[in-house]
Amino acid sequence: MGVTAMIPDATIGQLLGEAASRWGVIWDPAASRTRVLMMMPRKERKLYQMHGDLVEHGQPVISVFHRPRAEATLLEEQGLDPRSASFLFVDLASSDLGAWLQHLVTREGWMRSTVEVHPVPFSLGLPNQRRFETERLLLFRHPDLPSIERYHLPFSVAALAGKCYVSLPARQAAEHARQQAEVLGVGRLERQVPEASTEPTAPPVVPEADVSAPDPAENEAVPVTPDVPADPVPLPDVGRPDRPETLLENVSRRVDEAMEDMVAAEAEVVALP
Repeated sequence: MGVTAMIPDATIGQLLGEAASRWGVIWDPAASRTRVLMMMPRKERKLYQMHGDLVEHGQPVISVFHRPRAEATLLEEQGLDPRSASFLFVDLASSDLGAWLQHLVTREGWMRSTVEVHPVPFSLGLPNQRRFETERLLLFRHPDLPSIERYHLPFSVAALAGKCYVSLPARQAAEHARQQAEVLGVGRLERQVPEASTEPTAPPVVPEADVSAPDPAENEAVPVTPDVPADPVPLPDVGRPDRPETLLENVSRRVDEAMEDMVAAEAEVVALP
């Protein structure tokens, strides 16, 4: 598997020229390299930006996308809608070509052919373009896309500027990172242990108690006022209402009194033998 990173505002030619200084022992200048063009549906573009993370390879793989603009009409003349496809130019070692594309061809049915990369005709009037030699590349395309025979660029494949995706072999990248860390001294730093202080520590200062003379005003007795009972407030006599007694109340009162007298008389009778 690989480790993929994006490098902005770069070209394939620039990264190839800086490969030895960038990737050290990972880069093999004697390894033969080749370039291919991959055509995939535009909605699947992000899947192939990180394609190197899923493929085992031995050398760095550099790729860059190109989006046709003024030259889009030249693709439409070949029966391809440029808005439905994404175009990825890949520069990789010849020994990694099979591993890079084998799964796509055998499992997903990608088609293989060839394509010629031509300079954009000056008749299109592009403000910025450069002549270059026609380059013949292998073309690998998704089965849902039609084949093309020509692809036009304002610059050569090596001079296309944009976001370059670089995939490094995972094992070599990890070893290279470890070696760089050792050269810079990273990872071998020893933690500094603070030295114990030999100076005597002063005992804590305990604040002295306040022994100042008491304030004589605090010892003066406070006069106590004796509790004086309040005069009782006379309550109204609720047993005798001020209003005159009604006839019903008078009869009821007299019946109650007669019953009380009868009970008292029975209590005084002595039982005969």
